[in-house]
Amino acid sequence: MSAARPLTLALAIAPVALGTGAAAVVMTNWYDHWVRALLCLAVAALLQIGVNYANDYSDGIRGTDAHRVGPARLVGSGRAKPRHVLTVALVFFGLAAVAGVILVVLTQHWWLLAVGAVAIVVAWFYTGGKRPYGYMAGLAELAVFAFFGIAAVAGTTFVQIGEVNIESWLGGVAAGLFAVAVLHVNNLRDRAQDATAGKRTLAVRMGNVPGRILYALLMLAPFGILVFYVLFYDLAAYVYFALLAAAPAVLIVLTARSAREYVTALKLTLLTALAYGVGLGAALAF
Repeated sequence: MSAARPLTLALAIAPVALGTGAAAVVMTNWYDHWVRALLCLAVAALLQIGVNYANDYSDGIRGTDAHRVGPARLVGSGRAKPRHVLTVALVFFGLAAVAGVILVVLTQHWWLLAVGAVAIVVAWFYTGGKRPYGYMAGLAELAVFAFFGIAAVAGTTFVQIGEVNIESWLGGVAAGLFAVAVLHVNNLRDRAQDATAGKRTLAVRMGNVPGRILYALLMLAPFGILVFYVLFYDLAAYVYFALLAAAPAVLIVLTARSAREYVTALKLTLLTALAYGVGLGAALAF
């Protein structure tokens, strides 16, 4: 189960919580479409797990995980055969597709099938294929921002109320920034190894100090967005407690001297994203 990287499920839970909270703003009872909300969560979680296994497979067969500092990968460490890991990845992508189809049938918004297909393709080619965009500075961040932020939050809202409101759009931006922060802190940790392996990530391109500053901006910007919600929703102010995880994460990254320190920062980043997403979603719903 460690290969599924369950901690990263925070990136699936947070946007769905935000999207559901945004939908609740215009619903009489926020739980009116709880089945749709759960299906959104299933799609997001299954895609996230599928991406994790797909990355394990693709990076493993290229040898880019040979000296990684974080949790050991199945293929890179030799604990599993590549084809077995690939099969698991495809199974999770398939399950995500099934959940997505059920959601489309319930909503009758058939064009969402195309969105789901694109999401799976984007998930695979992050590290898969001959020219994975995850190795190209900026493209990975853009895709993560779009699909784990804007699309995930706005999509969750849309399937429940048939529209996307300002609460959803801004929530999507916040969730996207946290998702990019997770990717970026990973890349900061692996910067030296990635440069050697030919992975031109944004962290590699920017260098040490600018890369750390970018991480700080990614982590703190969502709390600026939170001001909008505080103005209109009393409970939203409590979401600032998520800074208790965000501030130490930023401090660690700005002062880190070893790659292992980034592992702690990564966990705090995921905790921040989860607390922010679930907290703000609840503030909007109640």
